[in-house]
Amino acid sequence: MKRTLLTTAALIAFAAPTFAAETYTLDSSHSQIIFSYDHLGFSTTYGMFSGFAGEIQFDAENPAASSVSVSMPVMSMFTGWEQRDAHFMSADFFEASADEMVSFTSTGIEVTGDNTALITGDLTLNGVTQSVVLDAKMNKADMHPMAQKPWLGFDATTTLIRSDYGVGNFAPFVGDEVNVIISIEAQAEG
Repeated sequence: MKRTLLTTAALIAFAAPTFAAETYTLDSSHSQIIFSYDHLGFSTTYGMFSGFAGEIQFDAENPAASSVSVSMPVMSMFTGWEQRDAHFMSADFFEASADEMVSFTSTGIEVTGDNTALITGDLTLNGVTQSVVLDAKMNKADMHPMAQKPWLGFDATTTLIRSDYGVGNFAPFVGDEVNVIISIEAQAEG
């Protein structure tokens, strides 16, 4: 009897459908990270990063089991003024090398609605790793009309304290809080 139960359980487990996360690769041409900070109370300065690489493991049946891992070169930062960009890469801020990366790896996802979640993860910037929470929204999960493959789109926001990452020069006159807006697309592999 015991052997029959074990065999039956094994057959049920084997025959049961399994849902695994599908791998999606970031579409660098349609992904942006935009940041902004207060400049002396006179204006808001904006910038962005490019050169993304990364992937999303998306589990449609259990979104909380999904994950994301993204990186981009620090030197891809663009603020619209070459002198400011060069200053950010100097010893006053990043003292960045050509191969230095900004990275984010999720450590947990809390589903908060039909298409929203709080994504907690480790952000590494300027050699410092801190836990951050992204307030995320899935815009669309569908077949891409031109690529004819599954596609995902997400927006997310967070606020960082730049001095937490060792780039707090001139704070508090130049705002220490940095607002971050993220919009990404990712395509299914294969």
